[in-house]
Amino acid sequence: MIAGMAGLASLGLAPPVRAGMRDGPMYGLIGKMIATEGQRDALTAILIEGLGRMPGCLSYIVAHDPAEANTIWVTEVWTDEAAHRGSLQMPEVQEAIRKGRPLIAAFGEAQVTTPVGGVGLG
Repeated sequence: MIAGMAGLASLGLAPPVRAGMRDGPMYGLIGKMIATEGQRDALTAILIEGLGRMPGCLSYIVAHDPAEANTIWVTEVWTDEAAHRGSLQMPEVQEAIRKGRPLIAAFGEAQVTTPVGGVGLG
């Protein structure tokens, strides 16, 4: 599939596979969060609140796992790791952490990534 997309891109028929590169590598995170029983929607609302106010955040996606009723996946793309670290100090983010912490039963897998492109990053 990727090779096919790259071929189409070279013909000008599809967006390039490698798009959105900046001065340096972007910083990405993919993480699994498990809400306490019955609190997934409330935790999701807290995670989504005020997303437009995070400098350096290129993408922040909150998704429900259709196979696990209490599971949330968060996929983030930042201009760099420093922007992500800086966001954790913002009062709005600190407040979201304070409000969300009691609704979290556990954290699952987490992976740091180096995004190289895609829709919505350019």
